[in-house]
Amino acid sequence: MTLRQTFNALPRDARDTLFLLFVIAWVIGPQVGVLPLWASLLAGGLLLWRGWLAFKGLPLPGRWVLSIPLVLAIAGTLYTHRTILGRDAGVTMIVMLLALKMLELRARRDAMVVFFLGFFTMLSNFFFSQSLLTAAAMLVALLGLLTALVNAHMPVGRPPLSQAFRTAGTMALLGAPIMAALFLLFPRMAPLWGMPSDSMTGRSGLSGAMKVGNMADLALDDSVAMRVRFDTPGGAAPPQSALYFRGPVFARFDGTEWLPLSGRSGDLTLSRASTPANLQVQGEPVRYEVTLEPHQRPWLLLLDAAVDKPVVAGMDTFMTQDLQWLTSRPVNDLVRYKATSYPQFTHGPSTPTASLRAYTELPAGFNPRTLALAQQMQSDPQITANAASGPARAEALVQAALTRLRTGGYLYTLEPGVYGQHTADEFWFDRKEGFCEHIASAFVVLMRALDIPARIVTGYQGGDRNPVDNAWTVRQSDAHAWAEVWIAGRGWVRVDPTGAVSPGRVGAFQRLRAPQGAFASAMGAVISPGIAQNLRAFWEATNNRWNQWVLNYTQSRQLDLLKSLGFESPSWQDLTMVLGCLILLAAVGGMGWSLWERSQHDPWLRLLARTRQRLARAGLDLPDTLPPRAMAERAQAQFGTSATALAHWLLRLEQQRYAQHPDNEWKRLRREFRTLTWPTAPRR
Repeated sequence: MTLRQTFNALPRDARDTLFLLFVIAWVIGPQVGVLPLWASLLAGGLLLWRGWLAFKGLPLPGRWVLSIPLVLAIAGTLYTHRTILGRDAGVTMIVMLLALKMLELRARRDAMVVFFLGFFTMLSNFFFSQSLLTAAAMLVALLGLLTALVNAHMPVGRPPLSQAFRTAGTMALLGAPIMAALFLLFPRMAPLWGMPSDSMTGRSGLSGAMKVGNMADLALDDSVAMRVRFDTPGGAAPPQSALYFRGPVFARFDGTEWLPLSGRSGDLTLSRASTPANLQVQGEPVRYEVTLEPHQRPWLLLLDAAVDKPVVAGMDTFMTQDLQWLTSRPVNDLVRYKATSYPQFTHGPSTPTASLRAYTELPAGFNPRTLALAQQMQSDPQITANAASGPARAEALVQAALTRLRTGGYLYTLEPGVYGQHTADEFWFDRKEGFCEHIASAFVVLMRALDIPARIVTGYQGGDRNPVDNAWTVRQSDAHAWAEVWIAGRGWVRVDPTGAVSPGRVGAFQRLRAPQGAFASAMGAVISPGIAQNLRAFWEATNNRWNQWVLNYTQSRQLDLLKSLGFESPSWQDLTMVLGCLILLAAVGGMGWSLWERSQHDPWLRLLARTRQRLARAGLDLPDTLPPRAMAERAQAQFGTSATALAHWLLRLEQQRYAQHPDNEWKRLRREFRTLTWPTAPRR
């Protein structure tokens, strides 16, 4: 006997349970790589145990037996994640509860709980991956869960699973237009699901290295990075344009990625070996308290520039030569510290030193047009006429670059597209648009080509004041990149080239690079290289379309859609209005469909059913299978002479069904139905 025959020969309860177990295993399967090993093994063991019980027809275990794996699941979650809250711990617990609930599947109520947990677990897969493969797998899981749900509502007989699958597929197809409308028009303020990447990028908004386009992955993440309360009357803060919270500093460029001079930002050993910054402050200080969210890096975000060491409980803090403050261990929990910063400061050497040469180096073979632009600017008499050499010449060249950004038609946007090998050339001459990373990187490359020491600083800029408690909230969407140039006699000077392009720093999120999926890598290993290359190209293009049009369908694209519909300056209120109109049209369409479908039913049968209902009110319940003649006989037997008129009407109704010209008689019968005297139940 084949496996299929064995499966079909099982009792319906065992068959349905095994099918549901297969669907649950499919839902949990993609999370094996992110779940703790013990959780994957325990969930798999519980599902196999339930399948064995269903196959053998054995009774389910009691509550005391189930309490053992439940306690193990809770203890394992606490041991692994140190909590049962949060994303990772929550997903672990929901998978364990789903597997345990399958061993308690006795009544329909238990089945509904299993379906609820199954749908929730299916959605949790997108917390870790939003690739096209994951979406396809979860679409199959959705159809499987819907099939099991429909099958659970077919209590009579042994309907085939194919029938439930067709019903589930029809439901999904009918719901697809509504889902598409909600996806296109439901107002959104951040990327769908929040794009997952490495654990640090996904949590802090900053990274230990800056690849052009990488920071945009979190540019519109509205999660909180930190909260700041200023120790001034009324909580007044410096001007928002002066709120630069300093993070990693990058000075080494390999053509595509910016890195610190030594290692990656946050390397505690290398940072401790750095020489202290030559920091001199003046003016009135700004005192404030920071509540920093955990970000798994040893960075403390402080306003430029802080002299005194911030005190963090259980951590040692120190400042690098780049004015970045670090802790002795990563910030894995919420920390609070007080700091004092001086908006007016100077730092770095005041005269040229050998160490500054590292800030003028550029990789060979990159950005040739930017290098040519630098030579042209150096020989332009309009730029260097009044500044032949020294600090004045450097300042003149910096101002010339900023003037070019202001007047050269450059745009600030978070949707510049994918940049190629020569990022600075593309920005300065081809695209002329980018977000803060593109602008800062291109500006620093140009400064170095002009032999002016320059580097990139990343961090957060700005924030929003809460009028209730006067605390400032700095979000991941405030992540920013700016530049610092060295000028003799002044040291390192902050220059924000993004402010020259767009002081308001407005734009929309756009992921620039579609990651290569596992499917493309697997296909190249099993087929010929030529075909694999073509398939890989097609897969990457498809994945890119998925990222561009589904995962990164941003608010700006929603507004562009409204522009194509005729809105001149659309807003989220317009989105809500259009969505509401579509919902209203769908409701009206559904009502019209219902009325039309009702009109298609046999009006003769509807009138006979209404007659049966009126007789039931009088106390005579008749089966649906009785013809009008039999109904008339039952009515006369029940009510006597008071049902004579009704019996005569029923006989005429039956004759009308088979008449050669029934239209005239049909209208008369419908009118008489409204004036009939209905019998009443006899009194006892």
